[in-house]
Amino acid sequence: MIGKGHAIASTGASIEYGWNQEKEAEVVLKEYLAGDTPAEITEEFKIIQSQNERCLKNTLSFIVSPTIEDGKDLSKRDLEEIAKRFLKEMKLQNHQAIGFVHRDKAHTHVHIYANRISLNGEVYKDSFIGKRSQIAADNVAKELGLKRVQEVQKEKMQELQGIRLEIKNINHRVLQSKPKTLDDYIKKMRAYKVEVIPTINKSNQLQGFRVAYKGVNLKASEVERSMSNKIIAEISQNRSFTRLKEAPQNIRVLDKTVQLSTKLTTKITKELIKGALRALDTGIGI
Repeated sequence: MIGKGHAIASTGASIEYGWNQEKEAEVVLKEYLAGDTPAEITEEFKIIQSQNERCLKNTLSFIVSPTIEDGKDLSKRDLEEIAKRFLKEMKLQNHQAIGFVHRDKAHTHVHIYANRISLNGEVYKDSFIGKRSQIAADNVAKELGLKRVQEVQKEKMQELQGIRLEIKNINHRVLQSKPKTLDDYIKKMRAYKVEVIPTINKSNQLQGFRVAYKGVNLKASEVERSMSNKIIAEISQNRSFTRLKEAPQNIRVLDKTVQLSTKLTTKITKELIKGALRALDTGIGI
C-alpha cells in the first residue's frame, strides 16, 4: 500500500474532485462533519480554518492506494478502517476529515482531505508530510495484513531480473570502451537500445540516472545499486592522466554543464577511493 500527502489551498475544488460521481466516488469516512455536499463540507472546514487565517495551505490532501489485488477485495468498511488507521498514524484524530473511495480504475484508492487546523485551532506541521504519509500507509498495511511497498518492489525487481541483467551487462560493455564524456556514454548505450536519462533537479544538479529498455523504465540504482556513481567515476577517471581522488564539482551532459548533488559527489568520491585502493593492491601484487 502506498501513501501520498501534501498541504493544499484549494479546499472546495479538491473536495469536489473527491466527490466526483464519474469516478464512482463513495464516502468512506467522515470525522467531525455533518454536511452532505462538497459545498457544505467546505463551509464546515472554513469555520475551523477561520481560527488561524495566517495558514494559507490549510487543507491536507492524501491518497492511500492498496495494491490492485488487495483493492479488489476491500469493502467499504475495510476502506473506512484503512482511512481511520491512516489518520491515527498521521496524528490527525483531532481534525475534521472526509474520505472518498474511487473505483473508476483498476487501482482502487482513497482520497482523504483533512483540515490542517485542529478543533483546538492549532496548525498541523506539514514538514516531510510526503515521507510521513508513506510510512503511515506502510504501517497500516502491516497492521491489516495488506501488501506493503517493500514487498511490491521486491516482486517487481524479481520479475524484471532478466531485463536488469541485460542492462547491467550492456553498461559494463560500454564502460569498458572507456567513454570520456557522459554524452559519449549515453550515445553508446543508445546504440544498444538503452536510453539513459539524466535526473537533473531545479537547481541544475545531477542527482543520478534512469534507464529505459524494452519498455521498462528504471532508476539506475534499481539495475545496480551504485550504477550512477560508477558511471561518473569511471568517465571522470577516463579523462584524467592521473588517478582522481575526489569527484568533480560539475560535469557536461546533454551539451550543458550541470553541478553534481552533494549526495552524488560523496558517493562518487567513495567509488574513486575504492578504485585507487584496487589499483594499489594490483601494484603491490606485481
